[in-house]
Amino acid sequence: MGHFLHAVAVFFHHLAAVKWEFLGLALACHVVKLLFRAGAWRAIIRAAYPGRRLKYRTALGAYVAGVGVNSIVPARGGDVVKMYLVKHRLPDATYAALAPTLVVETMLDFVIAGALIVWALAIGVLPTHELYSRLPDVDWKVLLRHERASEITLAVALVVAALGFIWARRRYRAFRVHVRQGFAILRNRRRFFFGVILPQAISWVFRIASLFFFLKAFGVTANIHNALLAQVVDSLATLFPATPGGAGTKQGLTEFLFRGRGVSHTLLLAFSVGMNIAIVVVNLVMGLIAIALMARTLSFKQLRTSANAGEQPA
Repeated sequence: MGHFLHAVAVFFHHLAAVKWEFLGLALACHVVKLLFRAGAWRAIIRAAYPGRRLKYRTALGAYVAGVGVNSIVPARGGDVVKMYLVKHRLPDATYAALAPTLVVETMLDFVIAGALIVWALAIGVLPTHELYSRLPDVDWKVLLRHERASEITLAVALVVAALGFIWARRRYRAFRVHVRQGFAILRNRRRFFFGVILPQAISWVFRIASLFFFLKAFGVTANIHNALLAQVVDSLATLFPATPGGAGTKQGLTEFLFRGRGVSHTLLLAFSVGMNIAIVVVNLVMGLIAIALMARTLSFKQLRTSANAGEQPA
């Protein structure tokens, strides 16, 4: 985190050199990307609930709210908000069915992001052995050094697993029906392509365009190659969502992938932090507005509590 705070200081030092017109274009492309992604998610939910009418503005509000929460809360906490806000508008919807819709919504992302990481490995900007060396090691010896605590933890885990198995066995049939419901759009190839794949493919065009304009805004060489490298950074940071918005992780990965490309260390930090701050601020502002309008509260704790209880906000 200290590295990230240092990078923030570098960003503010370079603030006067930012080209604001390109920064505006980058953020505009980012917002348009969200519009297409929300439309794709709406198509997935409508396929799961064909008899129910889900307005686009509802799907957009819920999606933007979730993106805003994910910008400041690690481990995809915003996904709970997305599902809750939609369930508030579709009372007969279930979380067991809504959760798979989020999986379907990220399928194309997984394929494209995976292809970009393979591309980065193939051209040598992301050597496999160096990538592995940067993955955190797990010290299994700690279990042997604390035998008593390990035994208690294991016993508790087994009890929880047994109770979970009993609960799941009783509810398995209903749960399976709801899960299949969430994946319903996959059984209609035409609807899946035009309702999900096409708008998400367009959103990816705007995603790369946004990165291109961010590069120009902060004075880094702007071309498709560097925009794709910046996307690889974002994809890798998403794999390890330990910090809100990937703070710190993205800065280290940006320096690593852009090494040897004639870009100074301070400029890379200014670009990475500046882009991160700009996107987080836009996501957060849009998300707070959406939550305030749809849920009438700005308390994430209250939203999560209501979501777990299946209640509606006052």
